[in-house]
Amino acid sequence: MSSLRVLIVDDEPLARQVLAEELAEIPSVQLVGEAGNGPSALRALEKLAPDLVLLDVQMPGMDGFEVVRRVTGPLPSVVFVTAYSEHALRAFEIGAVDYLLKPVSAERLADAVERVRETRRSPLESAERIAQAVNAEAPSGRRPKIVARRGHDYHLLDLDEVYAFRADGEIVWILTKEAKFIATQTLQAIDDRLDGSQFQRIHRGTLVNTDRIRKMAALSSQRWLLTLDNGLEFTVSKRQAPLIRDLLR
Repeated sequence: MSSLRVLIVDDEPLARQVLAEELAEIPSVQLVGEAGNGPSALRALEKLAPDLVLLDVQMPGMDGFEVVRRVTGPLPSVVFVTAYSEHALRAFEIGAVDYLLKPVSAERLADAVERVRETRRSPLESAERIAQAVNAEAPSGRRPKIVARRGHDYHLLDLDEVYAFRADGEIVWILTKEAKFIATQTLQAIDDRLDGSQFQRIHRGTLVNTDRIRKMAALSSQRWLLTLDNGLEFTVSKRQAPLIRDLLR
């Protein structure tokens, strides 16, 4: 059994110490780091990419729920740890695997770790659940986040980060400024979901973020070349060219 890499986030040093000592008694668990507030938690999540984060809810400045909403790297499993039982329902609604009430017993922590191991056998399901919860809590008008895979990790991407979706056989690539990910849905499902957004189909196999278009140049009387602001180039189909021209006027 591979070790479960864990990050502890709590603004109370003693609480972090207790959790660290209890984790040390659980087989195949590796504590990879600690953080004492939301911003440092986000930095640690990006740098360490843990499998599990034990996340305090009540922290000054940025609470645990906001930390989950702002994760940009690989999505870890989340177990919330707090002294307030009234946060339990919201914790599960936002996609947490478990919820631990302080003071946390060694037995209860071990149960939560085992539950995390079980859910990590279906990482896509866990990622989609978190995305659904984060989007449901987003303020009106905020664009939804989408789930993307890179290697064995799943990420939540803001739509503003995405430059294009491009189908390549059965794979749909998500293209960002400097990287690419694999989508978890078909291009048609993505197109349907993003109807009315800034994404427009320019070809049977391509959706582009029209906010990222830098220029459009004629290749012939029926073909156009679209260039995005990161240099990506796409050919616009004859059928879609009039619509794209209208959008750029």
